[in-house]
Amino acid sequence: MIAAAIRRGFEGHGWLIVAIILAFGAAVPILNLLLSPGHPLYPSSYMMVVFGRYLTLMLLALSVGLVWGYCGILSLGHGAFFALGGYAMGMYLMRQIGTRGVYGHPVLPDFMVFSNWDALPWYWHGFDQFWFAMIMVLVAPGVLAFVFGWLTFRSRVTGVYLSIISQAMTFALMLAFFRNEMGFGGNNGLTDFKDILGFDIQARETRAGLFFASAAALALGFAICRSIVTSKLGKVLVAVRDAESRTRFLGYRVEHYKLFVWVVSAMLAGLAGALYVPQVGIINPSEFSPANSIEIVVWVAVGGRGTLIGPLLGAGLVNYAKTWFTTAYPEMWLFALGALFVLVTVLLPKGIVGLAVSLRNRWGSRPKRPAAEPDAAAIQARPAE
Repeated sequence: MIAAAIRRGFEGHGWLIVAIILAFGAAVPILNLLLSPGHPLYPSSYMMVVFGRYLTLMLLALSVGLVWGYCGILSLGHGAFFALGGYAMGMYLMRQIGTRGVYGHPVLPDFMVFSNWDALPWYWHGFDQFWFAMIMVLVAPGVLAFVFGWLTFRSRVTGVYLSIISQAMTFALMLAFFRNEMGFGGNNGLTDFKDILGFDIQARETRAGLFFASAAALALGFAICRSIVTSKLGKVLVAVRDAESRTRFLGYRVEHYKLFVWVVSAMLAGLAGALYVPQVGIINPSEFSPANSIEIVVWVAVGGRGTLIGPLLGAGLVNYAKTWFTTAYPEMWLFALGALFVLVTVLLPKGIVGLAVSLRNRWGSRPKRPAAEPDAAAIQARPAE
């Protein structure tokens, strides 16, 4: 039963996973706010921020796992969607600073004043409202994904060519956002945030709220992905992954299915970026780096693609290892990440979840030892009754 649930990506136990995520998202902030630092169950504010960041990265990994594991689209550009969502939230946070900035300008952010901007660019208007910023968190990556997907899927670009094009997309965006003329802070990006929705962004209560919001977003993303992969749409996506040409010959508009799941995945990545930024306190063009997108793929591969729980496990474990390595042996992290990728590719092609399924099947398929049969010689030696 457990192995079957793992094999289906916990599709049959999806609501249990959602409940666990929500319970974790509520328990950690409550314990942080109610318990004293000396209590053994007290989670420090620092650890709450770290694990809150992990939750957003799990949602990002889930978005990649949806398109790669269930539709066969290996994206090396999802860091672009994540960064766009982060910039949308960062623009809102910058507009909330107001006169509290270094230059005290009521409208222009500090970097615009420093760069001698005369007026706020038109694409910054509206970001003083939270509701508008949240719409753009979804619309900006969604529109980019729609345009990119429409052009590539209609042209039937697949496989490694699609991966390379997606990587080129995020690299081009990184170069563009590095330019000061773009109006997004250039190399320094957006930082020095003060508050969100009127609450001090450094306050412990605000950190607790952001942690729960991250958990709620992850639970929502998991529920959306589960509803997709367990429906008829999900069966068509798996068919596209396994035999795209045959699925097309059966009459399905393959490009429409791929475009839909691609856009949904991009929006989930944008939401993850929006929740990531206020917790780390900065967003800059390095988030567009192709290396970040490749690292997301490593998370999914480690956890196990073709499942929903695999990307969550992979993102959590790899990022925890990254935190430990960058603290204890910072110069060794890239070597460890490369070794991990080689190890998974050679020895664990199905990831941690696949390994668990294989072990469970091996143990469960062992034939039971038959009951010992009586020895024939002993039977013949028995006295007749």
